[in-house]
Amino acid sequence: MSNEGIDFDGARVYAIPMTTRFRGITLREGMLIQGPAGWGEFCPFREYDDREAAGWLATAIEAATVGWPQPVRDRVPINCTVPAVGPERAHEIVSASGCGTAKVKVADHPDSLSEDLARVEAARDALGSQGAIRVDANGLWDIDTAVAVIPQLNKAASGLQYVEQPCCTIEELATVRRKVTVPIAADESIRRAEDPLRVAVAGAADIAVIKGTPLGGVRRSLQVAEAVGL
Repeated sequence: MSNEGIDFDGARVYAIPMTTRFRGITLREGMLIQGPAGWGEFCPFREYDDREAAGWLATAIEAATVGWPQPVRDRVPINCTVPAVGPERAHEIVSASGCGTAKVKVADHPDSLSEDLARVEAARDALGSQGAIRVDANGLWDIDTAVAVIPQLNKAASGLQYVEQPCCTIEELATVRRKVTVPIAADESIRRAEDPLRVAVAGAADIAVIKGTPLGGVRRSLQVAEAVGL
């Protein structure tokens, strides 16, 4: 995609303190670029190499130069995200969000299970019986831990919608998927992979989490979503 018309000299660089620590990060840094279609944002995480950061730049260029495709719906349900906080704060976040679905972060450190269970229980209390809860381990469990912990989290949630990226590799995801009854969703195994379609080929997930920014933009994400077929 061409970057013609983008004013890189006029790019706006920002560093914004985060209200809640996320993935060990307390400051979010990035750059805003302006082009004929509007503004684009480039904000990859610091640890990403050039290959991975390139997708984030492509997304910014798409937004600034050609904009997004025509929408096919005018409303899209969203979830709130509950970071690795205590149960009281988790309850506050879910209650204040107005969302009917909560994604709860888990596996923040090796001995986090009791904290994770309390956080999930708090999210359930805030949502009520009709809300949906999904948990996200960001690939931090090994197979044995995932298989042992997922049923406990499922019980604490009174039923999980799915578990997102319980393990790091596609092979591990496939093994966990065969051993548990809760649906498995793939995130990093799609957005950080050189071949985002391997998840479907390996039978490693029930659900594909498609994130437009890491994949290189809305158009690329639509292509991946169609090809993955989950």
